[in-house]
Amino acid sequence: MKTRYGANPKDFKKYDTKEIREEFLVEDIFKEDTINLTYSHIDRIIFGGAYPVKKTLKLNEAIDVKKELGMNYFLENRELGIINIGQEGKVIADGKEYILDNLNALYLPSGTKEVEFQDIKGAKFYLASAFAPRQTKPILIDYEKAKKVPCGDIKTSNKRVINQLIHPSIVDTCNLMMGATELLDGSVWNTMPAHTHERRMEVYFYFGIDEKNVVFHFMGQKDETRHIVVKNEQAVISPSWSIHSGSGTGSYKFIWAMVGENKVFEDMDEIKIKDLK
Repeated sequence: MKTRYGANPKDFKKYDTKEIREEFLVEDIFKEDTINLTYSHIDRIIFGGAYPVKKTLKLNEAIDVKKELGMNYFLENRELGIINIGQEGKVIADGKEYILDNLNALYLPSGTKEVEFQDIKGAKFYLASAFAPRQTKPILIDYEKAKKVPCGDIKTSNKRVINQLIHPSIVDTCNLMMGATELLDGSVWNTMPAHTHERRMEVYFYFGIDEKNVVFHFMGQKDETRHIVVKNEQAVISPSWSIHSGSGTGSYKFIWAMVGENKVFEDMDEIKIKDLK
């Protein structure tokens, strides 16, 4: 498991492109027959991919749990959100089987001792895990039953639908919220106008980008912005002080995972476009 540390916005101003990419971009989310994880000290989120191809993958075998988490098993003190960006796959949690089709989500609470990932027809499981001081209940969320929030306008190239999957309106979690945003044809901007939320950090995972295109992910404080060029199936860590917005040269989707003090989706500090620099 790779580790990324926190960043001060004053230091961020001095970073060059290489340093920004090293600190905030995770390029290798999926590796065949591997659970590949990154631990961020920003709100202690863990995120990554489980990509079973020829064998079953076990979460407790992905890392040295005692050494890296100080726990007896991975979800002893953590919750886990899973979204399948591939085709049909299976997750087995404490002996119970869950079938996840494309963009279906599964929430597993703390106290879940054994988690296994299996392929059926080309599954790719994106994972996000947060600290969880209490136990709730597991739930499988069908993408079609997500809370759908249309927003933006085709006139400003940001018409999109926010699909809230692991969200208080659907499932009881401790800290974690996850969902997938789809941009409509002709729109390229996500999350514009931009915002920050001091009480939560966020990770954006971009996918559905063809090899000829990229997304320009913008981050930083409103008067000191930078960008990262992101390719398919890569993720960007966004501290609470940073905007998190992207524009693509072609179509794409992204999964957002939020961790922090609250689960109030609307709790954000909006930034006017005229104030960006």
